[in-house]
Amino acid sequence: MKFSSQEEYGLRCLLQLARRDASASLTIPEIATAEGLSVAYVAKLVRILRQDGFVKSSRGQSGGYALTHAPDGILVGDVLNALGGRIFDSDTCGRYHGTEDMCTHSIDCSIRSLWQAVQREVDHVLSRTTLQDLLGSEQEMTTSASNLVQIATPRPLQNAL
Repeated sequence: MKFSSQEEYGLRCLLQLARRDASASLTIPEIATAEGLSVAYVAKLVRILRQDGFVKSSRGQSGGYALTHAPDGILVGDVLNALGGRIFDSDTCGRYHGTEDMCTHSIDCSIRSLWQAVQREVDHVLSRTTLQDLLGSEQEMTTSASNLVQIATPRPLQNAL
């Protein structure tokens, strides 16, 4: 399981915009320079983010791109879905069926159950994490993410002796 570079860099571009004053904007070359990415790649990412309503553009001498909402109103899960999708989708089994027309495990599949459980946990964390959360330090985000995972995952009861 990996997140794609598109998802990683798209989030990083949004964070560049989130660090700015709400009335300020950045150009594609400014974002590209700040993130060490090519202008063409940032243009592609910003186009996706604009089409999905995360950024807006303005023309003129002080033009560029800015967030459409405050950082605390943009969910990381929504951004990742726009940039690439989910780790496990219901059509995964249809894409990875081997040499047959249909997966030989389509009726009873323990692996599918595992991926669904993993996706639920990932969705839980990402649906509660905003761009604002990512503006903090790595330590703050580690603590916050750990708390979200602990809330989402029920712990087994210990046997009392």
